[in-house]
Amino acid sequence: MIVVGCISGTSVDGIDVAVADLAGAADGDLTLRPLGARTHPWSTSTRDGLLALLPPAATTTADVCRLDILAGREIADAVQAAIDDFAGGTADLVVSHGQTVFHWVEDGVARGGLQLGQPAAIVERTGLPVVSDVRSRDIAAGGQGAPLAGTLDLLLLLAGRVGRGTSPYRDQRSAAALLNLGGIANVTVVSPHGTAAFDTGPANCLIDAAVSAATSGARAYDADGRLASSGSVDRRLLTRLLKEPYYALPAPKSTGRELFTTDYLDAFGDRPTSVVGLADLVATLTELTAVTVADALRPYGVTEVYGSGGGMRNPVLRERLAAQLAPAQLASTDQLGLPIDDKEGYLMALIGYLTWHGIPGVLADADGRALTGATTPRVLGRISPGDKPLRLPDPGAIPRSLRVVD
Repeated sequence: MIVVGCISGTSVDGIDVAVADLAGAADGDLTLRPLGARTHPWSTSTRDGLLALLPPAATTTADVCRLDILAGREIADAVQAAIDDFAGGTADLVVSHGQTVFHWVEDGVARGGLQLGQPAAIVERTGLPVVSDVRSRDIAAGGQGAPLAGTLDLLLLLAGRVGRGTSPYRDQRSAAALLNLGGIANVTVVSPHGTAAFDTGPANCLIDAAVSAATSGARAYDADGRLASSGSVDRRLLTRLLKEPYYALPAPKSTGRELFTTDYLDAFGDRPTSVVGLADLVATLTELTAVTVADALRPYGVTEVYGSGGGMRNPVLRERLAAQLAPAQLASTDQLGLPIDDKEGYLMALIGYLTWHGIPGVLADADGRALTGATTPRVLGRISPGDKPLRLPDPGAIPRSLRVVD
C-alpha cells in the first residue's frame, strides 16, 4: 500500500513529506519500503502566520480559520508533488498531521490539542482519502497524545531483537533508545524492564527562540552550531534552567511550546537584546538539551541511542549529547534505514497505514496501557473519504516489528 505521510514539527521548519510502500498488516510483521522524502518549505506568509499563533501570542478565530485553510492548501501541494516525484503519480492514502499550534496540558495531564491544515484541501487536490487529527483519540482515552514516535521507534528496535512469537517486552539483553531532536526532544526506550516513550523537554525550540529574538528574526536557528561553538556555558544559568519542574515528572509525559514559549527565558532575565551575549546563551541552551536528554535516559541504562531530527545536524549539540550520554553510544537512524530528516514523515505514513487497517496507532506496554498513558491503545485519527468509494480492509494484527527494506 502506497502511503504518503506528512507533518510540520514544533520548529515550523517546513512540511516533511515521505512516501512509503507498507505491507504486513495481516500478520503484524510490517515492512516499510521508503520511496522518497523531502521537506517542502512553507511560504513565508504562512510560516509567519503560524509562528504568530504560537503561545504566548494572542490570536483571533479569523486568523485560525484562515491559516487552517492556507496550511491545508500548502500541504496538499507538497503531497501531490511527492506523489508525482516518488510514486509515479499514484498513491493509496495520505496521512496529514498538520501543524500543532496548541498542546493543552494541565497538571501533567493532556487535555487536547489543535493542529491546523484542513484535510479537505488535501482530498480535493489529490482525490485520495486522508487520515488526520491523529492525536485526539489517544488524548480522549487518557493518553498524552505524544510522542507518537514511540510506535515507529519501538517497532524498529524490536525488528532486529525479537524473534517470531516472542513477547516484545521481555528477553531484551540490553537497553536502546531512539531520540528525535525537533523543537521538542522525545525518546523511546526498550529495556529489560519494559518500554517508555515521552518528551524529555526542549531540543531546538529555546535555541531558535533566542537566536530569532536577538537577531530580530534575521536568523531562525544556530546554523551548524556556530554560535554555541563560539560561546561558553553559563553554569549558574544552566543550574537555574534545570530546576524546571517538567524534568522531574514521571513518564509518560509530553510538552511543547506552550511551556517552552518564545518568552520562556524572560523569567530568567538572561535573554540578550542583541547578538552580544548570544553565543554564551546558545551554548548554555545547547548544553541544557544535552543534559536533560541524558538525564532522562540514564535510569534506563541505555547502551545505544539512535538520533534523528534537525538537532542531529548541529555538530555542537551532537558532541555534547555524545559526551553526556557516555558510555552509551550515539548513532543516527540512518543506521536503521531511515534518514534523520525523514523519520517523522515515515512515522505519519505508518500511523495512517495502521489506522486504515483498524490497528491501534500506539502500542501497549507490558501492563496493557498505551505507551502514551492511555488506558487502552486506540485506532488513531479520522478519515476523510477520497473521490472513490471508501472501502476499508478487514482489521489487521497488532504489529510485532517493522523492517525497513530496499
